[in-house]
Amino acid sequence: MTHNVPNRNWSYPTAIKFGVGRISELADHCKAAGVKKPLFVTDKALASLPITANAVKVLGDAGLGTAVFSEVDPNPNEKNMADGIAVYLAGGHDGVICFGGGSALDLGKMIALMAHQKKDLSVWDLEDIDDWYARADSAMIAPIIAVPTTAGTGSEVGRAGVLTNALTHKKKIIFHPKLLPVVTICDPALTVGMPRFITAGTGMDALAHCLEAYSSPFYHPMSQGIALEGMRLVFENLPLVYADPNNLDARAHMMSAAAMGAVAFQKGLGAIHSLSHPIGAVYGTHHGTTNAVVMPMVLDFNRHAIEDRINAASAYLGIAGGFAGFHERIMELRALLNIPQNLEAMGVQFADLDMLTDMALEDPSCGGNPVVMTRENTRALFEACM
Repeated sequence: MTHNVPNRNWSYPTAIKFGVGRISELADHCKAAGVKKPLFVTDKALASLPITANAVKVLGDAGLGTAVFSEVDPNPNEKNMADGIAVYLAGGHDGVICFGGGSALDLGKMIALMAHQKKDLSVWDLEDIDDWYARADSAMIAPIIAVPTTAGTGSEVGRAGVLTNALTHKKKIIFHPKLLPVVTICDPALTVGMPRFITAGTGMDALAHCLEAYSSPFYHPMSQGIALEGMRLVFENLPLVYADPNNLDARAHMMSAAAMGAVAFQKGLGAIHSLSHPIGAVYGTHHGTTNAVVMPMVLDFNRHAIEDRINAASAYLGIAGGFAGFHERIMELRALLNIPQNLEAMGVQFADLDMLTDMALEDPSCGGNPVVMTRENTRALFEACM
């Protein structure tokens, strides 16, 4: 019997406790996971905010301690990880609560992954290449509980974390199946206090995840459907939360879209991410905002490969004009959210384009782009984004 159905390995996410006020359950979920002394990992900006104090109080009131580690850079690196591991080991902790945006979630995962591995194993040995993850002792990975406070990266439902090499400025995706949090609390009320530019950037990150997964040539119809509905939620709700940060219904839909984007990109990412990863690593730009800057240029770059697919999406999304209408909707959304016009406006230098091109071609995301990325067309794409 002949067939064209490819073999694919599919994995779907973890237990998600979704709803306003569910941060109050944090201690209960720690105990259910067998965690008696968690290390609460968050970022510098969040450390002093009331939502953080409230979450830590929930732990303290339940007798789980109030240990916090917040030395997390916007693009966390192995130095942040080593500092966090030192605190984790000194405190005798047995699990990690990752509380915040993508940076805190990713770094918390790295601490849980590496704290008890044998000394000769480097975190870079666990990059998302082939089955490198098998080098880790999975029994030594601490339980992870994820509490996102942004609606963008979707790291709360992922089995990987992004770590920037402080020496080479290259972002690496570190993967292990046990990096999937044992439980995730999605409480939309935690996202209300986000600065508007973070609401915009993280929301566009969720859109980029859905769009690239939807456009990826690989076979994964479950992710395809999730990506399409995720795009609808972003288009309808991101303008609402940008206009009114206290709109909890729209905040909830954006949290769903963020998680959906991260589930969907098991199908693949593409040129949006392979361009934005090196820019973020070299210039320290906000990841989602960088995705938003390059998004329309990448759409043009991929047009001949994805036009029919985007036409179908536009019909579902209620966008008139097929591919051109979809492109125009992206441009309108960028303008509404005050996204910079181009990479030059973000501080990217023409002199760095050759280096950035090399880094983009090394990034694993480029393998999922619908158009094969070459040195020539990737350099031209960077120039178009300037």
